[in-house]
Amino acid sequence: MTIPEEQFEIWSNQGAVASAQATHISVRAALAADSSHLGQLNYDVFLQGSYRNATNVRADSDVDIVVRYNSAFNHNVHSLPPNQKSLFDAQHTNATYRWPHFRAEVFGALRAYYGTANVEESERCLKVAAASGRVAGDVVPALPFRNYNYFFGLGSQSYVEGIRFEDRNGTQIVNYPDQHYENGLAKNSIERTGGRFKRTVRMFKNARTRAVDSGLLSADAASSYFLDCLLWNVPDNLFSPSRQETFCGILNHLNRAVLTGYFCRNGIVPLFGTSPGNWTESNARQMIAALIRLWNDW
Repeated sequence: MTIPEEQFEIWSNQGAVASAQATHISVRAALAADSSHLGQLNYDVFLQGSYRNATNVRADSDVDIVVRYNSAFNHNVHSLPPNQKSLFDAQHTNATYRWPHFRAEVFGALRAYYGTANVEESERCLKVAAASGRVAGDVVPALPFRNYNYFFGLGSQSYVEGIRFEDRNGTQIVNYPDQHYENGLAKNSIERTGGRFKRTVRMFKNARTRAVDSGLLSADAASSYFLDCLLWNVPDNLFSPSRQETFCGILNHLNRAVLTGYFCRNGIVPLFGTSPGNWTESNARQMIAALIRLWNDW
């Protein structure tokens, strides 16, 4: 047997969003509370991940929230020629208030608002416990990150902007959430996939979970983020009106495809590699094989 269309229709449904929005509102309130030391700092608070991108499913629990400090930025000018680096250095001074200070302020504000027992440090974020009406929150304090293409002065410069933060070991992590979001909207457009990209991501996420629960795939082989990025690289014409045809066609394509040149959905970072933000091709192949087996043995 093969997986029926009715199952794919269930899998393609979006999970609840009200509880995630409640967490977003609550974290905003915590950071603006009288007990917070953030005061008049210039910062933004926004969702990222599956809830922002409308690819969340019922199994998703934690909501990803970025708290971005806007009065300083980290940068990469390594690709600039020496004269442009000199111009950049001449027109910028090092900030005295940096990411570790901001992270500590956010951590303190959350603990003061929710209580020490309800806010913990994890490898990459600050985890706020769930409560009535809201899901758990993974809060990421971050600074803007500018990857420079050229710099001839403040009035003549070009850079790609993302966010930067560090894990518990001090390893730098750079993400591009705005580009990820915009590229998802474009892929999901009527002109490209007939509005079927996001539902297909949800469908594959649920199928992956079934494969893990069935013992066909290890739980850490394929994160939701990497799976989302993998599907973004699939040709638009494979997202057909039939969910069953879409799933089978994409699996057949991926099973034959050369994955080496694939990019994350932000269109900037390679999907496969050895850096913290990369997936391994062997894990991707394991996931594809597990989903093929799930299809064949249903």
